[in-house]
Amino acid sequence: MRTWKIAGINFDHFHMGDNLRFAYEHPACEIVGVCDEQPPRMRDVVTRFGIPADRVFTDYRRCLEVTQPDLVILCPAAAEHGRWTAQVAPYGVHLIVEKPFAASLAEADAMIDAMSRAGRQLAINWPLAWYPPHRTTKRLIDQGAIGQVIEVHFYDGNRGPLWHTADKVAVTAQQVAAEKPLSWFYKKSHGGGSLLDYLGYGTTLATWFLNGARPLEVTAVTDEPVGLEVDEHAIVVARYAHGLSKFETRWGTFTDPWTHQPQPRCGFVIVGTAGTISSYDYDPTVRVQDTQHPEGYDLPVDSLPPAARNPVAYVLDCLEHGQLVDGPVSIAISRIGQQIVDSAVRSAHEKRTVPLID
Repeated sequence: MRTWKIAGINFDHFHMGDNLRFAYEHPACEIVGVCDEQPPRMRDVVTRFGIPADRVFTDYRRCLEVTQPDLVILCPAAAEHGRWTAQVAPYGVHLIVEKPFAASLAEADAMIDAMSRAGRQLAINWPLAWYPPHRTTKRLIDQGAIGQVIEVHFYDGNRGPLWHTADKVAVTAQQVAAEKPLSWFYKKSHGGGSLLDYLGYGTTLATWFLNGARPLEVTAVTDEPVGLEVDEHAIVVARYAHGLSKFETRWGTFTDPWTHQPQPRCGFVIVGTAGTISSYDYDPTVRVQDTQHPEGYDLPVDSLPPAARNPVAYVLDCLEHGQLVDGPVSIAISRIGQQIVDSAVRSAHEKRTVPLID
């Protein structure tokens, strides 16, 4: 495998640290540049990965011109994905954009168009897509273990986006209180709120489990926390031709799922015509019911190959073998997920059921 040059641009989302760690640990990657208009936000990454000063930039244009990367990781605020994709695409680089896809379907389509004109690939990173339980669940579905999928139940979130930094490092309540008034996560204009932060996970992976099926209509309800302009809890019901699925997002779970699974548990329950699968984040097993085992049994999760463990490894494997990105990180599946998110936003705002937006 050739050596691939990678740059990380815009550190709005703390997942940039996670994604650059994937690049740092990849045997065929070189981090050739990092860029953010606020240098302090890059400090931890620069120190942790030993990035030389001449590879640290505050102007994305100079970063791209000097380093000429093959692949750029973008982590802007949700409402800025379209703008940053439009700015970076003309430099002829492949892109990994950290979730969500965009703040709207129109913005997502503009991103698709920009990358199509550039002739390069666009991948949307949904961290849940690399969890072994969910990968195992998709394999079982594709093998017909539970028949045709007819329901997807999703509940996910955490204590809140400010309670941890990159690599799930916990912070104090005092730090959260100080950061909350300043954070884009809590600004409506920047795409904040639990619905936009987490709903795309559920709708995109559900679309993957459902092999690309689209719902007919969507009903959404969000909370309205006093003193906040964004939601911290949303419940969304999607009606498909074959039945109903439910997606629930929550900032404010009792515990973070990577330390102690809260109740309700974070993850998916999939119902098929011939069985069910529970697939919870971070679990070492999935639980399966089928016609031969109606009482259910626990199945160890798959040991994933390196190319299925994180977005950097996966995208580089696709590029190395001349393949298009597929599955939940692809624009085809992620766009359907975004359609459901847009419909949910409209439904919550208008307080009524709406048809799927297109």
